Amino acid sequence: MPFDSTIPNGHDRAAANKANAQKSTGPRTAAGKQRSSLNALRHGLTGHTVVLPTEDLAAYQRHAQSYLDEYHPSGATETQLVQSLIDLSWRLNRAAAAETNLLTLGITEHQNRIRADHPDAEAALALAMAFREHNRALANISMYCQRYHRQFDRTLAQLTELQEKRRLKERSELIDAAQLLQMHKEDGLPYNPAQDGFVFSTGDIEAFIHRNNRLDEAMERACAASS
Repeated sequence: MPFDSTIPNGHDRAAANKANAQKSTGPRTAAGKQRSSLNALRHGLTGHTVVLPTEDLAAYQRHAQSYLDEYHPSGATETQLVQSLIDLSWRLNRAAAAETNLLTLGITEHQNRIRADHPDAEAALALAMAFREHNRALANISMYCQRYHRQFDRTLAQLTELQEKRRLKERSELIDAAQLLQMHKEDGLPYNPAQDGFVFSTGDIEAFIHRNNRLDEAMERACAASS
């Protein structure tokens, strides 16, 4: 088959793609812009939209980071459980805000229609009318909140149990690794924890030994002071 000079080779195709990408200005239609905005709000693990278009993505990210900083998940399962806590608490906050907004809307709609010769009484009656008018919506919000609370509590219990088991296992393995490191030091030999299947570095093991030695010293001083 003769060579066709009109067919671009791989290098030319890459250059053309790069040039086209630089010319792109992003989505132009309303539907395209909406899809683009929703893509920025999608959940990193499931692809589901978690943050609504009217909500602040940066606020969600700060909210998520606060949970990650508190629980420091290790591994896929812990990370998934912490992500569930993040999303459930976000939805709980959203439901609480929806309840407040709904009642505020009802008060605003009814306050000027009620005459009680006192602003506090008028506000209280407007609130009562808002409750009466939106009782079904408020009941649904309460139901959602209870469901989210139960899911949150169950997820937190699972995470707590899993992390406690992991920490106990890590401590047991650190004790074993510390004994092996001490033996190698006494023999004047270098020690590589990975050879014994440990994921800890030598620095991690030495820090564990140092902390335990300080705790032993503190315990001895406390015993001496009490005797």
